[in-house]
Amino acid sequence: MTALLEVTGLRKTYGPTVAVDGVSFTLPPGGALGLVGESGSGKTTTARMLVGLERPDAGSISVLGRPLAPAVRGRAARLARAKAVQMVYQDPYLSLDARLTVGATLDGVLKLHGHRDAAARAGRVRELLAQVGLGEREAACRPRQLSGGQRQRAAIARALAVEPAVLVLDEAVSALDVSVQAQVLNLLTDIRREAGIGLVFVSHDLAVVRYVCDEALVLWRGRPVEHRPTAELLAEPEHPYTRLLLASVPHPGWDPGEIAARRRELSAADRVSGARP
Repeated sequence: MTALLEVTGLRKTYGPTVAVDGVSFTLPPGGALGLVGESGSGKTTTARMLVGLERPDAGSISVLGRPLAPAVRGRAARLARAKAVQMVYQDPYLSLDARLTVGATLDGVLKLHGHRDAAARAGRVRELLAQVGLGEREAACRPRQLSGGQRQRAAIARALAVEPAVLVLDEAVSALDVSVQAQVLNLLTDIRREAGIGLVFVSHDLAVVRYVCDEALVLWRGRPVEHRPTAELLAEPEHPYTRLLLASVPHPGWDPGEIAARRRELSAADRVSGARP
């Protein structure tokens, strides 16, 4: 079976700073991978390379066996890249035009991607809204007239409108209330099972990754340190950084001072290791 998404040896630097180094993974049709780590671990930079917002210094990205060009030029190439991989952001205002209704936004995406028949587009807009649990009332609203959860559902519908192979979700539920988070996560689980779309879920929230993702890839200082099935990784973490992430989640008897001390020890050990020839 051809992998839906295959990533090999991604590397990205900004001057002397190495943001991502050696990230590799394979995503099967309908699979879900969690990219896990703290702020600055390289998660978002990896996500931006997947959707073409950053150009990798090294490595390759293939969707359904076809390599994605590091840089795209021309309208046709940009549309093809958008159809391969779409991103859903933490803040849906980044992908929803505040001046347009949700229905008009979806209609515009369909028109941009070659759907010329207005009646067919209107039918497809209704299908997309129904797929994410929205209806005619929400279609007539501008983003500011919707709740946070409704806006994120609309953003997901916008991403689905081009029928992408892969959705990259960058902290897509972190700004939502817990009950709304659960609704959106259930929606994403249903979509990947029904449509076979792959999900790459960028998150610092281990509970979210546990709920949604089949596998988890832990990044620390831009480097992958552990990549295993999610349940196995969270139950028996092998790398000290993964264990630190799990210990950092507040729980009865949680000691912030101990966590800070463990973090300093891990950083010191990494500096010593990096200094070796």
